[in-house]
Amino acid sequence: FGFHLLGLYWITEAILVEAARYWWLVPLAVPALSAVLALFIAVPVWAAGFARAGWPRVLTLSGGWLLTDIARQFVATGFPWNPMGSVWALPGGPGDVMIQPAAFVSVHGLTLATVFLACLPVLTWRWRAAGVVMLALWAGLGVQRLASPAPPDQNLTAVLVQGNIAQGQKWNRALVDAIFERYLALTDAGVREAGPGPVVVVWPETASPFQLATDQEARRAIAAAAHGQMALVGSVRFDEARRPRNTLFAVAPDASVIGAYDKWHLVPFGEYQPDWLPLGIQVVPGGGFARGPGPATLHLDGLPPVGPLICYEVIFPGQVVDEADRPSWMVNITNDAWFGTSTGPRQHLASVRMRAVEEGLPLLRAANTGITAAFDARGHEIVRLGMEETGYRVVRLPGSLHSTVFGRYGLVIPVFQGVIVFLTGLWRSLLDRRRLNPLNK
Repeated sequence: FGFHLLGLYWITEAILVEAARYWWLVPLAVPALSAVLALFIAVPVWAAGFARAGWPRVLTLSGGWLLTDIARQFVATGFPWNPMGSVWALPGGPGDVMIQPAAFVSVHGLTLATVFLACLPVLTWRWRAAGVVMLALWAGLGVQRLASPAPPDQNLTAVLVQGNIAQGQKWNRALVDAIFERYLALTDAGVREAGPGPVVVVWPETASPFQLATDQEARRAIAAAAHGQMALVGSVRFDEARRPRNTLFAVAPDASVIGAYDKWHLVPFGEYQPDWLPLGIQVVPGGGFARGPGPATLHLDGLPPVGPLICYEVIFPGQVVDEADRPSWMVNITNDAWFGTSTGPRQHLASVRMRAVEEGLPLLRAANTGITAAFDARGHEIVRLGMEETGYRVVRLPGSLHSTVFGRYGLVIPVFQGVIVFLTGLWRSLLDRRRLNPLNK
């Protein structure tokens, strides 16, 4: 409970944006969510009580922790925020080295190793020595992977735009023209700096205050600012049933829309009202956003195939790309202005970095504000634009590793790991009990 209470305090920042409507949630939301998430940790702790004290109990706890973390990814639409393994993706330290095994076992596998290593001080010195060896092998794998030749850059330059619009101003009707003009001016400057050659401009989630599906003048303005280059722009659209959708539009040089992607992993209570808990809490009006069909790859003229992700869709390991049509890179558009300068945007960025390593694909991110950044296929940060900064970053698209072990097999790998480790701990405990109590045979 304490782990999640401290890790999720930033949700209160989002509630305070709508304080006039949801002030009463301030003392309730974070403790309530933390209490629910604590149950996923309580289960492996309870199961570990059936294992013999010592290494069998450590195996049962760490294997069970991994399995319930994966369950957290799916129960009630899922919220796999802050898995223990993501600590290695935070800025600073030996992060580049220590996150490399995620290409084989995902962040869930790193969670298993982290919980296991954290428990070793309660065991014998032999197990502590084994932990040192394990860490050395872990680091050695990371160093070896980073030392292998990097794939050549792809033939594309990206301009990542961060408008830095406060959430309280974002939908203010009196400011929409000024907001739009800010994004146009940043786009113009960024494309000029990028120079000749294929360029793609990336705007954040819902960056355009105008509905690009129907507003041709807005698209023309974007195309003009992009100087004949492609633009990937976040905006709201309405479908045939007049339901709003959170969409990424591909705006071509002739101002036409040549591709679109609808967010499919929506935020409960923020973007839609879940049927399984109808609390009447919803920020988005009009019945909330309609859900898109799922991960997709956009094939756009002049661009390598791209896998789009909108906001917190990026926190779901193994669910970020269309495995039947793998992209050459991923783009994440987001708006972290809801969370101020709290730890929320930093934790969000750690997930972005992990997805790049897991899939072996470069991942470019444009935030309204939060942190705009680009990572190569091994999770190395190339550029960054910090929180509450207005500007853009120009970056050459790194090469793709095309596939990783985890990219090929997905969540099957950490599930198998968790089951084997969990059952090994319980099985050894059962054998020890039978040996000590022959009558139980």
